[in-house]
Amino acid sequence: MQQVTDRDLLLVIDLQNDFCPGGALAVPDGDAVVAEANRLARDFAHVVLTQDWHPRGHSSFASAHPARAPYETVEMPYGPQVLWPDHCVQATTGAALHPGLDIPHAELVLRKGFHPAIDSYSAFRENDRQTATGLAGYLRERGFARLTLCGLAIDFCVAYSALDAVAAGFEVRVVLDACRAIDLGGSLARALDAMRDVGVRLA
Repeated sequence: MQQVTDRDLLLVIDLQNDFCPGGALAVPDGDAVVAEANRLARDFAHVVLTQDWHPRGHSSFASAHPARAPYETVEMPYGPQVLWPDHCVQATTGAALHPGLDIPHAELVLRKGFHPAIDSYSAFRENDRQTATGLAGYLRERGFARLTLCGLAIDFCVAYSALDAVAAGFEVRVVLDACRAIDLGGSLARALDAMRDVGVRLA
């Protein structure tokens, strides 16, 4: 593992009940990531967690689109959007961070996906690719240069976050053992290729 300094930060993506077995949008073996994230976090003085945080009736939910089914893709004003089962609804048990997550020194919990008409995979930008979450500015102001990512799911929220982190000027590493994938129609292979193409280190 690379030497961790005060310019390094661990970014833990969406380790929430709904993305783990038994949840509304369960990622296969998703709960296995929790122990890996806890282990990684012990090596980092600085950690940020993200939390999917949707209002009821969010536009990315299949239930908001009559005659559409989960995992279909529709055109939204900002481009293609996969329709998901209702998940991570604000203030529900499904939206809560996994109870096994043990990272008490996390310095920020960034909530995303709360705008009713725009989904947000990335921790940095919403799916319109214009609306910033403010995370890049927070990290720059605090002097971080290298980000290590883990969490769920690698082919959506982790990959989008990694790509946007590179675009924002950070050096990025993704720990594959501390991620799991949905792998929807080859999405895992596409995500890994896209990250490699921009210089993300897959560890």
